[in-house]
Amino acid sequence: MLQGLMNLLSVCWNPLGHEVESHETNGVLGGGDGGGSGGSREGKDGLLWFRDIGKYGSGEFSMAVIQANQVLEDQSQIESGQFGTFVGIYDGHGGPEAARYVCDNLFSHFRAITAESEGVVTAETIQRAFRQTEEGFTALVSELWSTRPNMATVGTCCLVGVIYQQTLFIANLGDSRVVLGKKVGNTGGMAAMQLSTEHNANIEAIRHELKELHATDPQIVVLKHGVWRVKGIIQVSRSIGDVYMKHAQYNREPINARFRLPEPMNMPILSANPTIISHALHPNDSFLIFASDGLWEHLSNEKAVAIVHSHPRAGSAKRLVKAALQEAARKREMRYSDLRKIDKKVRRHFHDDITVIVLFFNHDLISRGAVQGPPVSIRSALEHN
Repeated sequence: MLQGLMNLLSVCWNPLGHEVESHETNGVLGGGDGGGSGGSREGKDGLLWFRDIGKYGSGEFSMAVIQANQVLEDQSQIESGQFGTFVGIYDGHGGPEAARYVCDNLFSHFRAITAESEGVVTAETIQRAFRQTEEGFTALVSELWSTRPNMATVGTCCLVGVIYQQTLFIANLGDSRVVLGKKVGNTGGMAAMQLSTEHNANIEAIRHELKELHATDPQIVVLKHGVWRVKGIIQVSRSIGDVYMKHAQYNREPINARFRLPEPMNMPILSANPTIISHALHPNDSFLIFASDGLWEHLSNEKAVAIVHSHPRAGSAKRLVKAALQEAARKREMRYSDLRKIDKKVRRHFHDDITVIVLFFNHDLISRGAVQGPPVSIRSALEHN
């Protein structure tokens, strides 16, 4: 707990990776390869961090993050080895602490739980890992309540993909998204198939779900400035953290008045229970695009899949980030080159932090139940020692 607390409270961190060179090396921005990187080079270009191409247990990956907030609130990771592959995208809100905590702890819980069942992965395995992570963060909020009460108002969306043998599990809290690029027969075409369920009050089904759960509360969802929000405060209905919306003892002074509810909370308003699906991998399944909602604000599922499909694998994630930024600039009637000159914090007025991980499948490996080595352990943006 102490080490986790030191990590959270540390102010001496590099928001876009460490030991990163920003010169051109063999056509790839970045310096040398470190252990556990999947053979990928890390690069940086202004507010952009990326790994153009690397190998994980069941194929290749591409990864990119663009910062918009003053402090980057997105975290992400790829973990791959004999157990399978674990991908996580954690889109924080209210501050970076919850996303960092999840990146520090969720995979560790997952590995410990799978070890209990001799490596077997089920939906229950993943659900337990989410639950333990939520409980751990809530305990941290309790521990810090007297000194840092606003930790109660920090939260994160949480999108996880797990490849175990020939099965893909997707677990989600909040509004990050994963889309499958699937070959259409022998046509050469590629279909886009969304695999994740989003929990955002702007989706009618989520508003209906909230109204059913809180039938006696006419203000459970409120339309403010054209945006639906839970209790008029937050857009997502499920998350890790945001304990001020889950436990009444944290919805009081001294947290910021805008987070305090006018009436007593007699049951949790937000949930940390993920939606989990399993998908049997098929030879026509070509790649997955995991991304925080900052990407999907500007690109449709179909557009994103078309961009990945129609270009070389190397740089796929960076290419998607650039396409989203070009669209953000177009919406504001400005040039992309001018948008790139805007510094973090002010940049948030034009787009959100965006994290993208693209996984490409090697079905020869998957069908044989083989995992290519060596193990991979990568965290984008912020790495804790």
